[in-house]
Amino acid sequence: MTPELTALTLAGLLQGVQFALYAVQGNIEHGPKVTMGTRDTLPPVGVRTGRLQRALNNHFEGLILFTLAVMVVTVGGESTAFTAACAWVYLLMRLLYVPAYVFGWVPWRSCIWIIGFAATMSMMLATLF
Repeated sequence: MTPELTALTLAGLLQGVQFALYAVQGNIEHGPKVTMGTRDTLPPVGVRTGRLQRALNNHFEGLILFTLAVMVVTVGGESTAFTAACAWVYLLMRLLYVPAYVFGWVPWRSCIWIIGFAATMSMMLATLF
């Protein structure tokens, strides 16, 4: 398996951990009666639950582009030390992004996001040159 595919696999596992953190926090906040119900009308979420939800959603968005970058690199046979480094940078930034969002690290959350996004774009650009 290429380093990029390994990083993608770990990013997918991170997404599962983020989902579990959000689900546990939601159950703590609202209780199983609400979270196991129909959710037709939901009570407002607290700050921490909202931040966990937004961090989760943001990773879904970033994971789409990262998956595309990994597939282009892997299927195109363009894996290099540079693209592997970019993949690991993306994963590291996603690991840092969760606490940065949950604990409100301003402006570091945005800086972390930009670095991860740049790593993803750099992987794709590397396949063209």
